[in-house]
Amino acid sequence: SYWPNTKKILVLCGNGNNGGDGYVIARLARQRNIEVDVIQLGDVSRQSDVARQAREAMEHEGVIAVAFAQQDFNGYDIIIDALLGIGLQREVSGEFKSAINAINASKTNTCKTPVVALDVPSGLDADTGKTLGAAVVANLTVCFIARKQGLYTNDGKTCCGDIHFDALAVPDKVLAADNPSAYLIDELAGSPLSNRWFDKWFDKRPANTHKGDYGHVLVIGGAPGMSGAVRLAAIAAMRSGCGLVSVATHPEHAMLINSYHPEIMSHAVQYVDELDVLMAKADVIIMGPGFGQSTWAETLFAHCITTEKPLVIDADGLRLLAKKHLRADNWILTPHPGEAAALLNTTISAVQADRFTACRALNDRYGGIAVLKGAGTLTADANEIYVNGNGNPGMACAGMGDVLSGVIASFLAQSKKRNVDDLERVCLAVYTHAWAGDLAATDLGENGLMATDLIPYLTKIINQRV
Repeated sequence: SYWPNTKKILVLCGNGNNGGDGYVIARLARQRNIEVDVIQLGDVSRQSDVARQAREAMEHEGVIAVAFAQQDFNGYDIIIDALLGIGLQREVSGEFKSAINAINASKTNTCKTPVVALDVPSGLDADTGKTLGAAVVANLTVCFIARKQGLYTNDGKTCCGDIHFDALAVPDKVLAADNPSAYLIDELAGSPLSNRWFDKWFDKRPANTHKGDYGHVLVIGGAPGMSGAVRLAAIAAMRSGCGLVSVATHPEHAMLINSYHPEIMSHAVQYVDELDVLMAKADVIIMGPGFGQSTWAETLFAHCITTEKPLVIDADGLRLLAKKHLRADNWILTPHPGEAAALLNTTISAVQADRFTACRALNDRYGGIAVLKGAGTLTADANEIYVNGNGNPGMACAGMGDVLSGVIASFLAQSKKRNVDDLERVCLAVYTHAWAGDLAATDLGENGLMATDLIPYLTKIINQRV
């Protein structure tokens, strides 16, 4: 439980049903002999019926709300945010913005008062995860009835703190009547990616097995001076359980790749016809890490996109794809917001303003599976979209995307003999990559985390499910 020794709380309530939830908490707190103050914002004559009834029940317990004034919120054990709910569609202003700023200031003063948001932090768009002018930064968000997709991506990752979900005993058949707008890649969310699914996918290897049973990944990329990206992707693929990993890279540094990692088969490729044999042997191909956009890269790109094999396109491969009008069902695109903006001929701010719409637009325009990286990575095919709930800010550093492309390709290659949907394979790779990042950050800290720090945790996860 959180803060069990709480003795005094402050509840800030708006006019809607979210404010009604705040009144309920205030009433229950008073019944448990917790000292409670309530601040009311907005015109109470315009309150919803549900909120009005909850306020009257609270007043019956002797708790009377007072109007908001420009004040600080020191002296409380917890602050409850019940100002604005899921219906917010415009930027916060006026006294609501002032109250939100005061709540956030209480977290930075000497008291560092913890904040609990009800259903969604006030000021956060529940659909997009974008801050609308100002938003409460909570320590804990208690989400009711159904999870709100904006809590798990964009600014939601900053504003929500820990997320506790309660369906409030709503029957499953009622919830099943609506098609979800998105699914959460999380063992607690009831998605297909449960522990049982994970265990089924990475079961114990039989004694009578060989490397060919676990797939062959080919990584194509690495312009002069950029060999590190292909190395990261290749190592991640192998550490994620792939049986064979090859690299096709620029002749300038091809020998360096397997001098560091002799398990990786490194090939110098200057001309496209040198790719044919390598591509024929591979089960899954990664194209783009450290690619650059030279004539060499453009020529290899044009040759690679003709393959019918699963093709993970990352980094400069995406920049080259943005110049074309192409669509295919066999590729997995893994852009960060900047690359997504290039692919959609828009701006980074537009992508970030509504990541769900951007991810769907990527799939609509290019086909296959789109993985929009960032805080709350999104993965979509033509039918479904998943949001990833784990990961941490320490993963915002160079090379993380290369590692992810290696994990995705590895999982696709290993599942070639299993009846597993491609979208689920990619979702599991996204989840595992972020999980490895969380484990690394737990041991090492977020500041200064490096992409290579994730590598040993990938192996640990697929073997032990830590």
